[in-house]
Parts: sequence; structure tokens; C-alpha cells
Amino acid sequence: MKYIIILGDGMADHPVAELGGLTPLEAARKPCMDHLAREGCCGMLETVPEGVMPGSEAANLSVMGYNPAEILQGRGVLEAASMGLQIKEGELVMRCNLICLDEEKRLKNHSAGHISSEESALILHDLQKEFGNEQFSFHPGVSYRHVFIGKGLDARIKCAPPHDYLGEFAENLRITALCEESKKTAEILNHLTIQTQRWLPEHPVNRKRVANGKDCANSIWLWSGGYKPTMWTYQEHFGISGAVISAVDLIRGIGVYAGLKVIPVKGATGLYDTNYEGKAAACLDALKEHDFVYLHVEAPDEAGHEGDAALKIQTIEDLDSRLISPLLKGLKESQTEAVIGLLPDHPTPISTRAHTREPIPFAIWGPGFEPDSVNAYSETLCSKGRYGLLKGDQFIKLLLGKTK
Repeated sequence: MKYIIILGDGMADHPVAELGGLTPLEAARKPCMDHLAREGCCGMLETVPEGVMPGSEAANLSVMGYNPAEILQGRGVLEAASMGLQIKEGELVMRCNLICLDEEKRLKNHSAGHISSEESALILHDLQKEFGNEQFSFHPGVSYRHVFIGKGLDARIKCAPPHDYLGEFAENLRITALCEESKKTAEILNHLTIQTQRWLPEHPVNRKRVANGKDCANSIWLWSGGYKPTMWTYQEHFGISGAVISAVDLIRGIGVYAGLKVIPVKGATGLYDTNYEGKAAACLDALKEHDFVYLHVEAPDEAGHEGDAALKIQTIEDLDSRLISPLLKGLKESQTEAVIGLLPDHPTPISTRAHTREPIPFAIWGPGFEPDSVNAYSETLCSKGRYGLLKGDQFIKLLLGKTK
């Protein structure tokens, strides 16, 4: 038996007035998702434990069977693993966004206008030349998502995820210390951020973006820091081999620590223009060698952060028609028996443009999962499914047949 998780990041939502009170999932045309729900079993899953921020790092770890309250160190160190960076004991690793502040120093967007990887690589290279030293280093990732590594810093600090505070003044979101010993770390990191805000606007990449009417990367934003985590692998814990397919360093980094093979897909961008068909084909190929594939699509989450209901519907429909449809067709043609789990990691509501911690809808389809009364895939309908509300590792154990 083969096992697949199809995860539409941030796909769940709240009712949207402009959609007549429907959620994007309810408004979207998604026959394949509805088929999985109608012919499978459904329920809700709590992916973010109490006391844990509803970030994608916590939620995806939870979906994969880990307890984020016990192991989560922050997304920066996970993304560093995806980038092949060797993290040493005691090094603080943080996500380093390139963001855009408006003229009043409010957070205009968390992505510097979805800056390209090529542009951001030039900026990160020069950030390293200007501010890098024996203590600090900057490492380029994908689009606006990068990594900062600091030596001799304390992880006991509070940082603001930029995508959750759009429109807020940057000065009200400074890094703060959680104890007396970490005050110096907060001071150092805030000073570094302010320095970059003075330097970045004059960078040639930003000058060109402004001239072309685009948002510029006029600040770094450091957040979600932590040290190297200790995690079991899927082979150790479940006795299966696996692979992960995602454009996002965070998800690939979780895969590295989980012992999953990271499979790159040409044209996978982490945005609305990602290569859905390529991901489906890569999944089918991976199943020839592996028991399990974690297939992650970032686009719905980005649409949620943009507050764009029409775009979110489009990403859901693209996921359905351009990824799930060819995947199901390929499984049928190859006569591959598979169990498929369909779900988001957390809601990213259009109304708030930020992650929330509500339970998310899931459907499990395949041999051994007889249909319940749910006839379509949505937040409301899945809440009436056979499995009710699951928590922690109950979902992954159910999917993999490890409930005994």
C-alpha cells in the first residue's frame, strides 16, 4: 500500500461576505476533492496545540505526527536544513523575510511584493557583505524567504510573524526579551533590523523595482528563531520510506529531519503560478521507490495572506484540476493502490489575512476507508464526518493504519 498526503496550505477559511457567506472551499469548483470526501471518510483535525503559535511549522509538524509543543524550535532551523546548511550546537537560526514597509513604516506586505529568488539572492549576497561577520550570516532561500544565523544569541525572545501583522507599525513589533538574559539578544537583532532599513532602499535591485512600480524589499524581518531540533524519522517511527514535494524550504526542512527524500520540481514556485502538473508527476514517480509522499502546495496560503478571495478560489481549483486530477488518473493507470489524505495545515482566512488555530477539515480516501455521510469537501461538511475531531498524531496513524 502507498500513502499520500495532499496538503493545501492555509486552504481552510471563514465564510466570506463577497462569496455570499460561503468559504472559498465551498465556492470553488473542485470535483476531485469532493470525490475524495464523498468516497472516503472525513473529520476535523486540531493541528495547533494550546500555547503554540498557529504557524505553518507547528501545523505541518502536527499533521506529520510530531508534537510541536515538544520539539518545535522555530521555522528558521527547519528551512536551514532544506538549504543544506550545517547548524552547529548553540547557533540561533531565524527566518529572515524580505518585507516591504510603507512610507509610514507600516508592514505593507510580508513578501517584498513577492520578490523573485534571483532578485533576493543579489540582496542577500550584499547583506552578507555589508552586515555579515563572525557572529552574523545571511543565507538566500526562495523568493522572500531566507535564513539568518547568529552565534552567541539567546532564543528566549518574542518575535512577530510579519504575515500576521500587515498594516501594523514596525516599531510596535520589535523583538522583545522573554527573560533578563535575552535582553541583549533582542537589542542586537532590533538594531540590525533598523540598520538594514536605512541601507536597503538604495540597493540597485530596489531602485529598479521602484522604477518599475513594484514594492521594494526595504527591510529584513527576523522571526521564528531556534536551535537544532531532535526528531525521529519515518523509518524509525513508522517503518516506512518517504518523500516530500514542496517549493517551500520550511516543508522540505521538516522532510530532511523526518528522513524523507526531498524531491525538487522544476517550476514549483510556492506561489499561484506553481507547477501543479509537475508536482503530480513527481509524486507518481516517487511512489515507485517510496511508501509515502507528503505533497505540499503553498498557493492557497499566499492568497489568504493577500486577502484575495477570487485568487484563493483559483488556487483551490488549480490544485483540484491540475494536481489531484492527474494524480488520481496516474494511480488508476498504474494500478497503484493508495490511501490519500486531503487537508490544509491551518486556516488562513481572507478576513484576517493571518493564520488561525481552528481545527481543519480532512478527508481520507482509499482501501479500508468506507464512505460516511459527507458528500463534498468543506469545513462545515467535514465536521459531520465519521471521525469527528482528531488531535495530535491521530490523523497520521489513522492514514497509515497504525492505530493499534
